[in-house]
Amino acid sequence: MSDRMDDGSDSSYEGPYGQSTAENLPWVEKYRPNTLNDLVSQKDIVDTISRFMESGKLPHLLFYGPPGTGKTSTILACARQLYDKNISSMVLELNASDDRGISVVREQIKDFASTQLIQKGGFKLVILDEADAMTNAAQSALRRVIEKYTTNVRFCIICNYVSKIIPAVQSRCTKFRFAPLEEDLVTDRLNQVVDTEKVNITESGKSALLRISKGDMRRVLNILQACYSAFDVISEREVYLCTGMPLPEDIEQIRDWLLNSDFTAARDSIMALKTEKGLALQDILSQLYELILELNVPSHVLAYILDKLAEIECNLSIGSTESLQLSSMIGSFKLAVEMIAK
Repeated sequence: MSDRMDDGSDSSYEGPYGQSTAENLPWVEKYRPNTLNDLVSQKDIVDTISRFMESGKLPHLLFYGPPGTGKTSTILACARQLYDKNISSMVLELNASDDRGISVVREQIKDFASTQLIQKGGFKLVILDEADAMTNAAQSALRRVIEKYTTNVRFCIICNYVSKIIPAVQSRCTKFRFAPLEEDLVTDRLNQVVDTEKVNITESGKSALLRISKGDMRRVLNILQACYSAFDVISEREVYLCTGMPLPEDIEQIRDWLLNSDFTAARDSIMALKTEKGLALQDILSQLYELILELNVPSHVLAYILDKLAEIECNLSIGSTESLQLSSMIGSFKLAVEMIAK
């Protein structure tokens, strides 16, 4: 295998003071693509941006989509390709989760954008990561900065939820949606990392990683590295133990209790299992619905169950107690069983 993997890892990576730090890096950073050619997903987006760069007419960009789908990697690869060794002076990268107030727009971004370029026809790049965490006031101030300094600055706004970006900012950018990665692409990259790091992982372990990650490459690599540090051999069970997710057999047991046991027995059994294995109701719900879809029940009963599960998940997200929502979940299943019996 070559020193540089297809996904951009480089065995000769050097830190800020020249020392080799590749071995100490998290795998997410160690195997982050360095150029657009290293990216294995979002081909249509990469091809479009490459044409923009070749023509020298890069517009303001808005990248949105689920985490771990290559948004930040894509714009960083663009920056390396555009500026090479001048990247530190030509690119301003801000994480809006930390710096999201109007003062950042008025001070850091405006100061950087207002500095004139020496070379003609060039432009600087401002990267605003996790911009959906910016306040509306900051976004409103940003729209004027985008317009005023378009001659020498391009903005790339990155977010998970485009609905949290105000329409005035959206309209000033070319939008690209990053979809969850296809399973075969994640598998290819996973196999490359496994071979390079000499990870002893079984096929069931790989399948569990893909199932849990749901197209999130960052999550795949983080879980893989955690499992590699904790276990000599990584199988399905080790992946679930490392992430704290319920084992498939535990979810099947919970489903059987919900459908076949009476209310009190089901609640006591699930509470005991949650306590014994430290399970969160949110994680149980995220896996339970997949088994529910396999049930051979009337469509109106299936719709009722899924609606109740969605309601319970929403309640958990806004701070409702797990004990109360667990009782609600069990009660919903008992009512569903009665609907089937009628």
